Formats: sequence, structure tokens, C-alpha cells
Amino acid sequence: MFTSMRGREEPAEQHFPHWSLIVRGEKYSFISQLRQAFITDPPVDKTTTARLVDYVPKLFDLDEVRKDALGMVNTPHFLGYTHWAVQPEYTAGQIDMREQFDFGTDYQNQYREGEPDYMKYWGNAQWPPEELIPGFKATLTTYLEQLGSLGFEFMGLLAEALGLPVDVFDKFYASPKESQQHRCKELLPPKVIKYPIEEGSKGSQGVGPHYDSGFLTLASIQHLLQASSQPGLQVQSPSGKWIDALPIPDTLVVNLGKGIEAVTGGVARATCHRVLSPDPVYGPRYSIPYFQMISQTVYLDKMRVFEEGKPLPVEVEKLVQARGPAQATDAVNYSEYSHDLSGVVALIGRIKSHPDVGRRHYPERFKEIFGDEDM
Repeated sequence: MFTSMRGREEPAEQHFPHWSLIVRGEKYSFISQLRQAFITDPPVDKTTTARLVDYVPKLFDLDEVRKDALGMVNTPHFLGYTHWAVQPEYTAGQIDMREQFDFGTDYQNQYREGEPDYMKYWGNAQWPPEELIPGFKATLTTYLEQLGSLGFEFMGLLAEALGLPVDVFDKFYASPKESQQHRCKELLPPKVIKYPIEEGSKGSQGVGPHYDSGFLTLASIQHLLQASSQPGLQVQSPSGKWIDALPIPDTLVVNLGKGIEAVTGGVARATCHRVLSPDPVYGPRYSIPYFQMISQTVYLDKMRVFEEGKPLPVEVEKLVQARGPAQATDAVNYSEYSHDLSGVVALIGRIKSHPDVGRRHYPERFKEIFGDEDM
């Protein structure tokens, strides 16, 4: 409903909502355009963004010993370094051809023995030593905080676009919501990703078809800074066709996650998306997706924002009817929102993606998911 690429086969002409409409007080003009898949000229400091893009190749140019020292498997927080050949990430049961770092803003984990295992999930990131890449942590942290503020504001606008109170989604965040950890990577932490060039890799799985877990990522909305000009990101239309989401300067891609689909009862649908490995002619592809976190202690399917039995707002109902019924997509992850706690759902998703971390830090949950299988 809120992404043009998912609402029709080939958008012949795209009109992206420009954040200057908000600055000029034309909020409802912006809201009327929220069915688009991009936000142009978002309120994120361009100098910070440019510095971050410059840092990305330097981060991956660190020697292997330094990078391996930050291995995700070191902690239970699913933050750190992974590589497809050593500590791979899996999507839809297949290895993703990518090298990446998962980072997050500072968060002191308060887990105590005997508490639910999902309480171990949030925690401090593993950062490269400051002397190796001076200023990187401060730059990425500033970027994440700015996207965090944008994410909360965007969710208020999304609520208004749905005919709901501006603060209707606040109950799904930690309290206060500013205390939440912001992560860079799939409604999860901020991720910094390199899709490498491998012999015969053209068209292979950079990351397989999937949904994000939260909303904006409700938090499933994903803000993706595409840090190089190579194509690769694709979204799936209702008919099953894959459509390129090409990089656009000063523009953020916006994907809705399974969390927002759950709490709206499918009025806002999650975006199925994937990344193809880059064509060797372009070189490696870098990206920096931001995932907005939600509270770990809510049952999304039991906290619907539209009252059961009550009609939808007229304009929303018109859009829902025009879109038509939901069709099957190639993604099936995060279906557990229909019956399980949000923190458990997020943890299950992470263990399926990073079974080596699950085996070491969540052995009982790992066995529950995989049985005696040796991942």
C-alpha cells in the first residue's frame, strides 16, 4: 500500500515524497505521497552521510585478522563482522554472498541468568579500534541517531496516512522510545555491507528474498543508504515480478517490515526484497541499511491498531480495495508474529540467519529450531 513498486508492475513515472514538504509545513502533501518507495532529500546531515560513505571501503580494507577479531560469534548480540566464506549469513536456507559488519548505538545489556533468552539480544556493538579508522564510530553513531529521529517522525506520518492518531505506534517501542538501540542492518542493527565480485557471481544471491522484522523496520521500515551506484536491490511486486530499486542520490529507500503488517492487520504490507550479486563490470556494491527496532515485549498480532469489526477510514479502504488481495511472495520469514512475543520472533530470525551465533550463545533455542542438524 505504501510502496509504489509493490503496487503495480512497472511504475512508468515515479514521484518521490520530498522531505522539504514537511519543512514547509505541507505535511498532508507529504502524507498523500507515502505510497512511494523512496524519500528524497531526507533530514540527514549530508556532510555526515558523505563522510560515512567515504569510510565504508576503508572499513572493509582492514586486514583479515582485525576483522575476524570482531566476529559476530563473539557475543550474543548479533553485532560484529561476518563473511560468506567463514561465518556466513543465511537467507531462505542459502548462504548470502556478502561481507558485512553489524553495528548499533551503545546499549548496556541488563540480562540476568534465568531471564528469557531474548533479553540477551540487545547489547553493545563491536567496533574497530579508533586508531585504525579514526572518527568512524562517531560518524556512524551520529548517522544512526539522525535516522532514529527520522524513523520516529516518519512513523507518526505513516499513522496519519492511515487515518490513525499520530502517536498510535509509540506503544510498540521501548519506554522511553529514545532509549531504544538503533541498529544498522535489517531491522536489526545498522549494517555495513559489501557485496563482492566472485567468478560467476552475476545474478547470484547477495541476499535472498526476505522481509524485515520490525516496522520502519515498525519498526519495519528500512532506510537503505546505497553507498555505491551499482544496481542489485530488487523488490517483489504483488504478481511476483522482481523490480529494480536503483540507487538515487540524496534518497532513502523505504521498506515496510512484518511488524507493521502484523499490527495493521495487513493494511500496510511488508516489502519482500532481495539483492543480487553485482555484475563484475560494476565492481563491488556497498550499502548501509538502517533498521528501526521495536520493543521486545509486545505481541504484535494482539495489538492491532484498527479496531476489529470497525470499517477502515474511507480513503484507506479505497486504497486497500484498489490494491487487491495479498498474493504469495518468495519470502516467508517472521511468520511467528501471529502468535509469539516480538523479542522471541526477532531472536528466531537472527538465529536462522546466523546459526553459528545461535549454537554458541542460545543452544536450547538453536536445538528447538534446527534439531540435531549441524549448520
